[in-house]
Amino acid sequence: MAKWFLLLLIIVPAAEVGVLILSGNTIGIWPTIALIIATGLLGAWLAKREGLQVFRTLQLQTQRGEMPGDIVLDGVCILVGGTLLLTPGFITDALGFSLLIPWSRKGMKAVLKKWFKKMVDNGNIRVMGRRW
Repeated sequence: MAKWFLLLLIIVPAAEVGVLILSGNTIGIWPTIALIIATGLLGAWLAKREGLQVFRTLQLQTQRGEMPGDIVLDGVCILVGGTLLLTPGFITDALGFSLLIPWSRKGMKAVLKKWFKKMVDNGNIRVMGRRW
């Protein structure tokens, strides 16, 4: 896991720089900078809107005594997506928007559920709870 994370820390910034240089050469420096700023602002607005909606749903579920399940994964996806959108670059922006838009977030939630289940089954994550 640490090897993959280290590899991502090297590859993603290098790819972002390459795409930014290509974009600057294709559409110009100022339009590229404007696009980066626009995606950051749009991402911040979308993250705030989706985050507040998830928070309200979480409050309603806990008031009704329901166990929040999918809504917690929504919150994680929104947090990560908003963070990715605030980092400059088009690759992270594309991934960030896919995590913020509700219909595209469903696929990522399925992947996260599968990954968490695998971690629990392998014993890497321990789930502790109260006994009723």
